[in-house]
Amino acid sequence: MGVRTPEAVEAAITYGALLNSTGINNSNYPVFLKVLSIRNGHVIDALLGTRDPFLFMSSIQPNHFIVASCFSFLTKYQPSEIYSKTLAIILGVLQTAYNSPLDGYHIYPPTISDVNSLGKHLIEDKGQDDLLNRSILDLLDKISELEGQGIDEDMEDLAVHSHNIRNNFFDSNKRLVDVIPAVLLKTEPNLDPEIQPRNRVDLSAAKGNGKNKLETATNAGKKKKTPKK
Repeated sequence: MGVRTPEAVEAAITYGALLNSTGINNSNYPVFLKVLSIRNGHVIDALLGTRDPFLFMSSIQPNHFIVASCFSFLTKYQPSEIYSKTLAIILGVLQTAYNSPLDGYHIYPPTISDVNSLGKHLIEDKGQDDLLNRSILDLLDKISELEGQGIDEDMEDLAVHSHNIRNNFFDSNKRLVDVIPAVLLKTEPNLDPEIQPRNRVDLSAAKGNGKNKLETATNAGKKKKTPKK
């Protein structure tokens, strides 16, 4: 899971492909979340396959653990660090959870810090037409609908803060840094490079190569034998 070597990346890719063929369900979704936390696009591609990332976990009803894990990923990753398909999977889960904002709040009540972690992944240069930006803005809009519910002060503060992040994105005279702590918006230019897997070889070619190596080793051994007297 650390994917610190090409061999480890290849093992994780194979495991991701196995999970993809198995399919996600109510029993194994924690394993999918574990693989989703891996910062390697090749592994995520294998886990996702040909599925729409926004719908990848749509067969699972969001619960506190799943939603908390998604916000944890958003907190852990920097905007320049998270793989676009990983972000899309996370946003797909949150869209399902907060489609009804009050129901979502009862599943998992986000904190101001959680909403900041969501907002920091907005890319101001791409505008609102970018699919990921649009998804984040829609989520912020849903959470802002909690304003005026009259349930508790934390909910009101959360809704107002979500509304402010969204407004600052749309207002050309304002910036996200005016409402989200600057330290969260900083990107690390010298991230560790993503480890690449080795070139994959067709199975028949690999078998043929192994056979040739065995024959070469066998012939070399025969040549070394001394004749009997």
